[in-house]
Amino acid sequence: MARILVAMSGGVDSSVVAGLLAEQGHEVIGATLQLYDHGAAIQKKGACCAGQDIHDARSVADRLGIPHYVLDREQVFRREVIGDFADTYARGETPVPCIRCNQTVKFRDLVALARDLGCEALATGHYARRLEGPDGPELHRAADPARDQSYFLAATTREQLAFARFPLGGMPDKAAVRAEAARLGLPVAAKADSQDICFVPEGRYDGLVARLRPDAAAPGEVVHQDGRVLGGHAGIVRYTVGQGRGLGAASWDGGRKLYVAAVEPGTRRVVVAPREALATREAEAGEVNWLIAPPTAPLRCTVKLRAREAPRAARIAWDAGAGLLRISLEEPGIVAPGQACVMYDGDRVLGGGFLRARGSVDRGRAAA
Repeated sequence: MARILVAMSGGVDSSVVAGLLAEQGHEVIGATLQLYDHGAAIQKKGACCAGQDIHDARSVADRLGIPHYVLDREQVFRREVIGDFADTYARGETPVPCIRCNQTVKFRDLVALARDLGCEALATGHYARRLEGPDGPELHRAADPARDQSYFLAATTREQLAFARFPLGGMPDKAAVRAEAARLGLPVAAKADSQDICFVPEGRYDGLVARLRPDAAAPGEVVHQDGRVLGGHAGIVRYTVGQGRGLGAASWDGGRKLYVAAVEPGTRRVVVAPREALATREAEAGEVNWLIAPPTAPLRCTVKLRAREAPRAARIAWDAGAGLLRISLEEPGIVAPGQACVMYDGDRVLGGGFLRARGSVDRGRAAA
């Protein structure tokens, strides 16, 4: 049996993880991250790591008879997740805050706490599988494709993966997890899943970004790819590559539906074009985290360019000198800078990085 730190968000998934590990006889310690002001967060419906969730996590810990710690990470979360979210939109890109959160306040900080407490592992409620391979731990998709969260774990380092455990990765579906919660007598068995981005639970992220980065909410022009001005907009924060809604009078051109082809923060222009003009076979990604030895020759695999899309066949090449991943898609796709490109070999995650506008300079944080 082992001493294991469980990241308890107050939801059903992480609560079941704590319950199952305690039932198996492990010495379980619960830890909850406080990411918001405790008093204000109690009223934040739909958010995770908020006041009610901390209360729920503590109730589960009491039910299981395990110690429970609350870590104040509000300032770190504001700087490294919310600040990065706003900065990414201000650059005309589309962020993936769940990856940043896993990369920083969750795995980095919780692994450090687990080691300080003498734990042998950190367990989370993520739907992914950690399997032992011939060269060490591997990250694989969850058994339930509808709940798979491997895309959001692609920035997890090999060292963190070696320390991590994902007990729900083999569960057939969420109904089975809720059944386990009920069997264990957990008070959150019927609790609803959190929705939307946790720090903007009503889904209105543009207001948040406007407060933090006012330039991103400044008005500008909507321009056709051929240079014609088709209308105006109320801030680049409201647009992402591939978007077809919210363009007003610029939604159509001669009976052809238009979509966002590019967002230019320097000129505050939103460039639109017919959908077929957005498709490309070539892409680049920076801040690449490898879960295998970085390949020295081009490699065929599948890639996901957005969390909700199916993997697509690609040929990748790692430019170690530039710190960039060169991606050649077999079938054209829409590439939104700021989103993650996650590479797979079957169900195994090979690594991942963040998509860049072609020819841009990478901004660091890269890991090899």
